[in-house]
Amino acid sequence: MQFVLKGNLPFTTVVIGYQDSKVEVTDVLIDTGSASSIFSADIVERIQIMPSPHDTLQVIRGIGGTEVVFKRRVDFLELGDFKLANFEIEVGGMDYGFKIHGILGMAFLIGSGATINLKRMQIRFGH
Repeated sequence: MQFVLKGNLPFTTVVIGYQDSKVEVTDVLIDTGSASSIFSADIVERIQIMPSPHDTLQVIRGIGGTEVVFKRRVDFLELGDFKLANFEIEVGGMDYGFKIHGILGMAFLIGSGATINLKRMQIRFGH
């Protein structure tokens, strides 16, 4: 699966499946410095992923500052031909000052057995 550099950062597109719906999420940063995967609340709301009274809000910290998120287990997270089932994502505002709709973190990269080839701008999966 090819990815592209935008501002010297690796970006891709993923598909999130949740309760018999799915949404394509563009402008997703491939980030080995992030433990989890986070997606824009505005995007995942299209497939009815919204905070519920049972959700626990958490504050996460990263290079972009702090953000309040909630977690949701989705049916799958798909990148190219690879699909990781029953995957937990975080959902937040993602207002970082540039166009980004998600961050694909280490939980997905390790869980998928991903190999990132920067010379070829490709990501492959070991499963």
